[in-house]
Amino acid sequence: MSPQWIMSFEKLMSEDEVKALRKTLEAASIIAKSKAHQGPVRDECCLLLALGTGLRVSEIAALKIEDIDLKRGGNSLIVRHGKGDKLRVVKFSSSLKTLIQDYLDYRTSDSEYLFPSQRQDHMFPTAIQKVFKKWARRSGLPPRFSIHSARHFYASELLRVSKNLRLVQQQLGHSSPQTTTVYAQVLDEEITEAVEKL
Repeated sequence: MSPQWIMSFEKLMSEDEVKALRKTLEAASIIAKSKAHQGPVRDECCLLLALGTGLRVSEIAALKIEDIDLKRGGNSLIVRHGKGDKLRVVKFSSSLKTLIQDYLDYRTSDSEYLFPSQRQDHMFPTAIQKVFKKWARRSGLPPRFSIHSARHFYASELLRVSKNLRLVQQQLGHSSPQTTTVYAQVLDEEITEAVEKL
């Protein structure tokens, strides 16, 4: 990605938009479980994993069950073929761990991949994109958002909470710190405070 790439506010989902998406997914998952349906339960886990790890859509599609560490004290996954074919470990929250475990306990597929489709042993990136678009639309989100917006949201939130660019770079698998700094440009609270004092 070019260092000249500019992160714009239009690409960032707000906290309220993410809350609306989570709420829609949770409600659909509860209804699906009451009817013994698989799709919405898988979709909820898939999209909340995107929001909670910042993985690229290709990395989500390639995830296998063996790549997820859900053991006691284990809250991480392995990305085996990241950009540039790099391997990295990504940590996630205990709430996401619970969601993944519940999804695995519920699902009926015997696929080695975390997110199987009805016809294939795993979902392809285009299918994950369609799933995002479907639930984003049902949540009332603007059509400009894509599955990659989940990665942007994760990166900006992680940087806001941690204030640690190196940590964000590591979690996202950015080879260059310049790529990560675009999030700092959007979230630079010090600049905001400074201009208010002018």
